[in-house]
Amino acid sequence: MPTFTIKPKQNCEWDMVALGEVMLRLDPGDRRIATTRTFDVCEGGGEYNVARALRRCFGMNTAIVTALANNPVGHLVEDLMLQGGVNLRHLRWVPYDGVGRTVRNGLNFTERGFGARAPLGCSDRGNTATSQLKPGDVRWEQIFAEEGSRWFHTGGIFCGLSDTTPLVAKEAMEAAKRAGTAISYDLNYRPSLWKSIGGKARAQQVNRSLAALVDVILGNEEDFTAALGFDVDDLDKDHSRLDPTNFKRMIEKVVQEFPNLKLVATTLRYAKTATVNDWGAICYCCGQFYEARTRENLQIYDRVGGGDSFASGLIYGLLSGKDPQWAVECGAAHGALAMTTPGDTSMANVDEVLQAMKSQTARIER
Repeated sequence: MPTFTIKPKQNCEWDMVALGEVMLRLDPGDRRIATTRTFDVCEGGGEYNVARALRRCFGMNTAIVTALANNPVGHLVEDLMLQGGVNLRHLRWVPYDGVGRTVRNGLNFTERGFGARAPLGCSDRGNTATSQLKPGDVRWEQIFAEEGSRWFHTGGIFCGLSDTTPLVAKEAMEAAKRAGTAISYDLNYRPSLWKSIGGKARAQQVNRSLAALVDVILGNEEDFTAALGFDVDDLDKDHSRLDPTNFKRMIEKVVQEFPNLKLVATTLRYAKTATVNDWGAICYCCGQFYEARTRENLQIYDRVGGGDSFASGLIYGLLSGKDPQWAVECGAAHGALAMTTPGDTSMANVDEVLQAMKSQTARIER
């Protein structure tokens, strides 16, 4: 059974480095995408959200490896990222052709949903600067061997952008492994990303090829079935989403096939409506399961980014030397708090997370 050790902070500039696309999110607020006349904007991206929360909420040093087209929209995304505090040293600027024929920046239109109306996303991210990253574009040896990073994080969203992005992820993972850096991968299956390039079959081919290189895999039940091909047909989709029994069986299958994995974690969500969910989490670490307490009837303001916030809280616990039980509780609490505010990224602070971990109430803090 593999053990899980993480590099000490000494001689590492970064607590974590993430690889992924950062898009401009356009939020119609209480209206619909198709009928609104105004949008609020923020930045977001599955892999970036984790790095931002580790920096902004938990005070760790993080960096993002990404690319943007060099135009005003790209600089707006940059400005938003600067506010989030993630280091942009490894942001790659790509010359813009004036109209976006060769390169552009990704846009993500997202409705929060309400009650019986589910959240809705509409991405416009074809031919983006990040999707065109290829092996050799990033100096991974500099990042992991010279600067030093304790943790590396990427995921299935980045790897679904193009034929070259999985190769970049593999190149990064191999360099991270040589440097002794812990590697996490969030499956984050998005049907819209894969449907025109081979669908689930291609997603499973890519994700399974990378799973053998990582230490930590994250996801939900759809991620493990669609992105890795593990069968959980016995899971009662209507009533048992928060019953961990079937998830434990699924995780055991994953670990049996990929013995390199030291930790596997999943959020447990039962969406009663778009704005009322039951919410929990479970993780497997080095042969043992750990469960976070279930939050029943959790009030949701914006569920986008809840899984990323779970991941950042979990990783923060592990980077801080906490035990897996504390880490999974931290992840679940942070994810719950993140879904009470708009946008992809967390607006919580560490004191609020610690309070949410030990309390089931929302009494005013004075």
